[in-house]
Amino acid sequence: MQLLLSDFASPVGTILLVHDRDEALRALDFQDYEDRMLRLLKRHYGRVDLVRAPAPLRTTAALEHYFAGSFDALAAIPVATGGTAFQRQVWSALRSIPVGQTRTYGGLAAQIGAPAASRAVGLANGANPVAIVVPCHRVIGANGTLTGFGGGLPRKQWLLEHEGAR
Repeated sequence: MQLLLSDFASPVGTILLVHDRDEALRALDFQDYEDRMLRLLKRHYGRVDLVRAPAPLRTTAALEHYFAGSFDALAAIPVATGGTAFQRQVWSALRSIPVGQTRTYGGLAAQIGAPAASRAVGLANGANPVAIVVPCHRVIGANGTLTGFGGGLPRKQWLLEHEGAR
């Protein structure tokens, strides 16, 4: 599988964008977590050849608007992910968390009709290849603390504060 790779400068560091030829976003990760992104791509798609190319204007414009405070702009980015049916169900539920709000893993599990699956929801959340757009940063621990984020907890904190979450 051949996918297109580009960089995007953001307030939280350089972001790597991976698209297919139809301009659907396949991965979004941070440059200093490139190895993680490559592992997720391999897990979801098998062998992937990344070719440098300009990012689609629709994606970069939406990200620019997001970082400028227009949070709804991310909905305009088409996303195509691999993953299991359960993972895709969790990732879809993540996109339904309103800006400025958070959910616990247990709350997200209940939302998808699997209240006993909070650990599986956490694993699916951690396997999300499209950070920010599929807002895995909006999931926190049951006690309200920040828990793991593929881009690091300082970025998670920044994103939540940027979105107005408490």
